[in-house]
Amino acid sequence: MMPDTSTRPILLVEDNPVDVDLTLRAFARRKLVNPIQVARDGQEALDWIPRWEAGEAMPLVILLDLKLPRVNGLEVLRRLREHPVSRNLPVVMLTSSSEDRDVQMAYQHHANSYIVKPVSFDSLMDVTAQIELYWCLINHPPG
Repeated sequence: MMPDTSTRPILLVEDNPVDVDLTLRAFARRKLVNPIQVARDGQEALDWIPRWEAGEAMPLVILLDLKLPRVNGLEVLRRLREHPVSRNLPVVMLTSSSEDRDVQMAYQHHANSYIVKPVSFDSLMDVTAQIELYWCLINHPPG
């Protein structure tokens, strides 16, 4: 039997406070039941790895920005994929960059999906609805 995925968190890795706030508001308006954890730079995201090894709940999905302070998003993705505890976690790049090179690099580093951040709140609501529907309800994540 699958574990209850509604209690597993979503890890949002985003340094822009406005984008963090808008994303949290969009998920709250959708009444998402999963808790949202926020890492405000790449190093904070990587600091979760030993916590997961120690038994903290693994995220259902990681929403990862590309342009981050301290450790950029591609490097975070590379290190997540290198580590046994996080190797199979679904990672969705959620970024303002629509540059072909960034998209290609993200998939070369085994991102599960690449979404360009919408500019309007209404469009962000649509994106969060799709993320919730697919990653929280339809997809069967690894343990």
